[in-house]
Amino acid sequence: MLGWTITEWQDAYRAGHTPATLLGELLASLPAPDAAWISVIEPSMLEAQLARLAQRLQQVGNDPSRLPLYGVPYAVKDNIDVAGLPTTAACPAFATTPETDASVVRRLADAGAIVIGKSNLDQFATGLVGVRSPYGIPTNTFDPAYVSGGSSSGSASLVARGIVPFALGTDTAGSGRVPAGLNNIVGLKPTRGAFSNTGVVPACRTLDCVSVFATTCADAVAVYDVAASFDPSDGLSRRLPADAQDRRLPTQPRFGIPAQPEFYGDKLAEQAFTDAIAQLEAQGAQCVPTDFSLFDEVTQLLYDGAWVAERYAAIRAFAATQESDIHPVVRDIIFKAKQFSAADAFEGMYRLADLKRRADALMAQFDGLVVPTAPTHYRIDAVLADPVRLNSHLGKYTNFVNLLDWSAFAVPASLRPDGLPFGITFIADAWQERALALFAARWHETTGLARGATGLPLAAATPDNADTPAPGTIRVAVVGAHLRGMPLNHELTSRDARFVAATSSADNYRLYALANTVPPKPGLVRADSGAAIRLELWDVPSAAFGSFVAGVPAPLGIGNVTLADGSTVKGFICEPAGLDGARDITASGGWAAYIASQQAAQP
Repeated sequence: MLGWTITEWQDAYRAGHTPATLLGELLASLPAPDAAWISVIEPSMLEAQLARLAQRLQQVGNDPSRLPLYGVPYAVKDNIDVAGLPTTAACPAFATTPETDASVVRRLADAGAIVIGKSNLDQFATGLVGVRSPYGIPTNTFDPAYVSGGSSSGSASLVARGIVPFALGTDTAGSGRVPAGLNNIVGLKPTRGAFSNTGVVPACRTLDCVSVFATTCADAVAVYDVAASFDPSDGLSRRLPADAQDRRLPTQPRFGIPAQPEFYGDKLAEQAFTDAIAQLEAQGAQCVPTDFSLFDEVTQLLYDGAWVAERYAAIRAFAATQESDIHPVVRDIIFKAKQFSAADAFEGMYRLADLKRRADALMAQFDGLVVPTAPTHYRIDAVLADPVRLNSHLGKYTNFVNLLDWSAFAVPASLRPDGLPFGITFIADAWQERALALFAARWHETTGLARGATGLPLAAATPDNADTPAPGTIRVAVVGAHLRGMPLNHELTSRDARFVAATSSADNYRLYALANTVPPKPGLVRADSGAAIRLELWDVPSAAFGSFVAGVPAPLGIGNVTLADGSTVKGFICEPAGLDGARDITASGGWAAYIASQQAAQP
């Protein structure tokens, strides 16, 4: 069950397994000690949740399909209340044990989800590094010498390692995005007020957003669809617009990107972002270099302006009597509030209103923005030696988003040559998070990356109309240089071919890296002993099909390819004579994954 997605947990239950058995095994298998957890449920609390789950199942006619998260385990950042578990906000002296769940936890329970425990964080959700906790430092899941990112450090670690399929975090200045980018997972930061904050220890209450970590975009959206709801008990809760679920980005969106991106000397991150933008453009997006200095002005309000007073307001009563119990770095940040007056707060509000007017005008020129999720990675020892400055660097492309009331979706992009993950974030106006997630899912499929740090592949998407090519088109399966993000994809897009889906071949194919081809190309060969190979389906206009086929060089050709569902489409195949000197790469599962592994292996 390690690394299972929500769908895979549901498949296990459909196959006859029970929540009591699987979740009991999960609890028993948890490694100890593990700095990602602050607390884990006892068997008695699991039994209580299972009893509640049984009641919910009975209420929906004993049909598990009516509970979209039936029996799915998850983790909760320990600044969000779970009845019966202490809420510490990573400060033992602050701990209280609530009698009721936070509103968002209650909604997830009503959908069938099961809390496994409370996850570690930068104390009082103040930090983007994940090292400011007396409960230990959750390390990066790809290299333990590096930070996991914060403040939702534990939630990201647990998801990236596949211990739970999703986890709740919170995001005020990037805490739901930076840890996602540093751990090769996705992070959904909703619009302010989309998720209720009732039962959440505030950092900056007007900016705080409960966020979602998952290994796939589909899982993050599944949680969003359950958790996003108006809550009258939260004065800052907002109703979703009627059309929010139906919003989509254009097939070929126009994105603003930083004209002079900052990576603080990290050349690997700089190259990774350059490569990501090139791939987006190869897939049809228009990426326009844009002056981002306006966003730096917004960011200054967060920690160098009166908004820091909102962090102090959240814990003022506690801080007045137990200042010594606060982490020293956190204390120094929060106590800056004493420098500001009520007049300063109003001036900050006016300044933000003016900046937002300008920012919204800039955003109106685009379908969204694309930024590095984090501009660099830092070692733990470096952050401990220079805690404030390096922390501020990690928030370069996240700090301004909540102040401007925008939505964001962080998604993996690549593994750098040093083996560390690199991610990008799509940002758009309020209530665009589902549109961003759908676009991000298509992007994620093209990366060939595994899910988090599990080594497990992304699940193949089901073709949305595999049996019905668009009228006037011929469906073609592509496996190599014509994939999205690859150098020959333009031969499809320039002919107005339409991407249909990412899927897989039947399990009787072998894939080879052909010798001496420019650009590098694979060869797909049917075999008695083979495997399913990742591929993409494209509908090519019939009028352009002839010219497309004419450009296919030997030893490749167009023949018939059988898909995983048994259907047959036209697709790239290779003559056996072309395999001289070729390398069998079937075990990679697909060309994109093979290319990614080669890039990661480069010194």
